[in-house]
Amino acid sequence: MRLVTWNVNSIRTRVDRVLAFLDRSQTDVLAIQETKCRDDQFPTAAFEAAGYEVAHFGLSQWNGVAIASRVGLADVATHFPEQPGFAKTIIEDGPDPLLDVVPPIEARAIGATCGGVRVWSLYVPHGRALGDPHYTYKLAWLDTLRTAAQGWADAGDAVALMGDWNVIPLDTDVYDATAFEGKTHVSLPERAAFDAFGEARYTELTRKFLPEERTYTYWDYQQLAFPRNKGLRIDFCWASPALAGRASAAAIDREERKGKGASDHVPVIVDLTD
Repeated sequence: MRLVTWNVNSIRTRVDRVLAFLDRSQTDVLAIQETKCRDDQFPTAAFEAAGYEVAHFGLSQWNGVAIASRVGLADVATHFPEQPGFAKTIIEDGPDPLLDVVPPIEARAIGATCGGVRVWSLYVPHGRALGDPHYTYKLAWLDTLRTAAQGWADAGDAVALMGDWNVIPLDTDVYDATAFEGKTHVSLPERAAFDAFGEARYTELTRKFLPEERTYTYWDYQQLAFPRNKGLRIDFCWASPALAGRASAAAIDREERKGKGASDHVPVIVDLTD
């Protein structure tokens, strides 16, 4: 079975490109991030015509996650257990005890069982800046996900946590580590939150098969970042113990960053044995 994660940076803009990739790559399950549309705007019919079932969670023109599968799609969940929400005023000032205000859950996680694997498409919060409420939210989001992931691992579930993690785990995962000094993505708390999935007995499959330094999955649109290979490695797949042993290969499809209408991220591919 072939699993792929891809931040498409607007599914309506790139639906033809995504469908062409699915056909060319023979992908079985695609975890999609940054769909940037509501559920009623997602091009479901086009995916169904290509032989894929789709589950999508989108609330507005921001965020949005989806799973497309041709090997079954069941037990869809639009958030993981205890997933925190975000509302800047609530995080800064605390909820008003008289109003019982709960921060809304953003469209950043969707899970479904596909071909016997519990696949999660994840768009981890950016963090914006150190000290920003969104940074605190990001760390809480990752910590809560890790707690849920630990439970799934302990239960023996075959789980793939795939997506745009918005964390640069190593200095060699960025074109110039000094360019990120004092910024998000490389801070020690973020890296510790990412590494905690390894402590929960998950295996990051792309690193296992693609350990080479300066191997990127994202290039900004500005300053000729792609031709100059000024990239980041921020798209990953953590696999639970029950799944990790089935992984046979991984690849990063750098070619998808080329040409007109490309996303700033590229597909990250994981192959599983039966």
